[in-house]
Amino acid sequence: MKKILFILISSSILFLGCKENKKDATAGQDITVEANDTVEAISMNKDENSEVKITPIEHATAVLEWNNITIYIDPVGGAEAFQGYKSPELILITDIHGDHFNLETLEALGTDKAKIIAPQAVADKLPEVFTPQIDVLNNGESKERYGITIEAVPMYNLREEALKFHEKGRGNGYILTFGDQRVYFSGDTEDIPEMRSLKDIDQAFICMNLPYTMTPESAADAVLEFKPKKVYPYHYRGKPDVSDVSKFKELVNAGDSNIEVIQLDWYPNEAY
Repeated sequence: MKKILFILISSSILFLGCKENKKDATAGQDITVEANDTVEAISMNKDENSEVKITPIEHATAVLEWNNITIYIDPVGGAEAFQGYKSPELILITDIHGDHFNLETLEALGTDKAKIIAPQAVADKLPEVFTPQIDVLNNGESKERYGITIEAVPMYNLREEALKFHEKGRGNGYILTFGDQRVYFSGDTEDIPEMRSLKDIDQAFICMNLPYTMTPESAADAVLEFKPKKVYPYHYRGKPDVSDVSKFKELVNAGDSNIEVIQLDWYPNEAY
């Protein structure tokens, strides 16, 4: 069952719903996830009366809906993973790895009317039939589509033993601006200087899985430096273990109690 986060554009704050604890068999930790009737309302400019809805699909994959525009982030998992969702106007792909870019999924979804925003490394792997749809964005570049500003920011590894996974300049994290709200998806990265120097981030989706990205401790340290209003751990399964997202939350809250850590269920199909 998909766990859904609604980010509602309104002038008040409303929390509805409940939480459930799941015991992860591989890591032996309790993971608290938000139930699918949880609604979070946040204040935006009074001229804005639409909503942003963010639905975790699995791991790094999400669906965003705003102002009748549907956005797929790193769509993988085949067409069945997106049953019940409108065909996208925008597709954002962060990197060439199979948990972020899957050609079979793109073809199965019938995304021929969608604009695909991706780094050059991903564009090079797309067949020629997709060429009219592609907006290549590399680190530091931005583009506005459907009233949404999309900024491509760096994502890469720092640890010597991990440099082979994500080299600097190949993949993108993304900042999406809806009205006055800035939403950051980290992609696969460590706690790089470019992340630490981010400004005015309202919602941050932060990866943490070894050996490919970073530890919960590194992720928390970076979050405490750029201080998003709310942070959501995602992309937290590695090999062989699940990252300790509870530890991440403890570290962030101990360092800055004003940063809200919200745990969604990014692995609804995993056995617990």
